[in-house]
Amino acid sequence: MALRHAVLAALLDSDFSGYQLAKAFDVGVANFWHALPQQLYTELAKLEKEGLVAGREVVQHGRPNKRVFTVTGAGVEELERFAAAEPKPTFIRDDLLVKVQAADRVGAGHVVRQLDERAAAATTRIAAFEALLARLRGDLAEDDYLRRGSRIGPYLTCLRGLALERETREWCTSTASVLRAREAAHAEHI
Repeated sequence: MALRHAVLAALLDSDFSGYQLAKAFDVGVANFWHALPQQLYTELAKLEKEGLVAGREVVQHGRPNKRVFTVTGAGVEELERFAAAEPKPTFIRDDLLVKVQAADRVGAGHVVRQLDERAAAATTRIAAFEALLARLRGDLAEDDYLRRGSRIGPYLTCLRGLALERETREWCTSTASVLRAREAAHAEHI
């Protein structure tokens, strides 16, 4: 997947300025695609040049004007081609996992601290996902929303993000606990 597809998919929900798109990425898209704001601005310019998005100037009183982007018919066709293509396999590239793998030889103190920090960050993201899911479904119970909600794609990707963050928190917490116990046992034998 290229950044272009994540941007096009995010713009399906609403017309966004570059700033609003960056905020939308932080809240929902970041659970499956990370991009820096400057990457998003660059990608929007490319997509506009290719005719996949259309930009328009919005006049704002008391503030600088902003440029707002919407997906064009060609952009939707590009997303349709992307959706039909075979997905690439998922892989994990996480420096914390490398540190855990080496913890027996390099000492676990720093790794345990980083596991605790990652668990705390996951807890924060869990709360954000839960709030976003509640906002998306409104007054509907989750089962009702899943059956008849208006835009199910963002909801389903947020559910995946929530599950990932919950699993990450659990793994970090249990791994830190194991490393702490092993360090304490090792210290007793010295």
